[in-house]
Amino acid sequence: MPTNEPQNIILTVANYGKRLFSFIRGRVNTDEDAEDILQDVWYQLSNQPETSAIEQISGWLYRVARNKITDKYRKKQDELLEDLSYEDEDGEINFREILLADAGNEETEELKKLFWDQLFVALDELPENQRYVFIQNELEERTFQEIADETGENIKTLISRKGYAVKHLRNRLQNLYQEFINY
Repeated sequence: MPTNEPQNIILTVANYGKRLFSFIRGRVNTDEDAEDILQDVWYQLSNQPETSAIEQISGWLYRVARNKITDKYRKKQDELLEDLSYEDEDGEINFREILLADAGNEETEELKKLFWDQLFVALDELPENQRYVFIQNELEERTFQEIADETGENIKTLISRKGYAVKHLRNRLQNLYQEFINY
């Protein structure tokens, strides 16, 4: 690594740090998320073999930041349905596991039927575009890219719609979770 590489990185951080943080912060929920993403951007910059070879450093930084933001939302959205769970005396029971469980005893079947019934009632309350993305991604197990190719919608838009759907379902089904927690 040439001796001026660390100096280039220090100057880049000084010149772009505040603007890049503001750019990221406007696209994420918390300062902590923005700081984490900004740190990832700086880390990626520091791992470039020759930072001086990057022709448009500002464009490169913002592109990396956008990619990191997208990655964070994809990861977060993939985890949202997993958050729909509760704990019983045996440990955590996952919402998805209940919905997609194989036929078991009569109690399991009744529980599964109740969840499915309530899920579809809650899904019917959603706007069509949110319902479609949720069903395609979670129940049909299609990727956001497949849905985007089919609909012509931006992946970020689809991720956002699914996020709204999951929030609604989580709120709407909260009472049902509480019943099972106290069961």
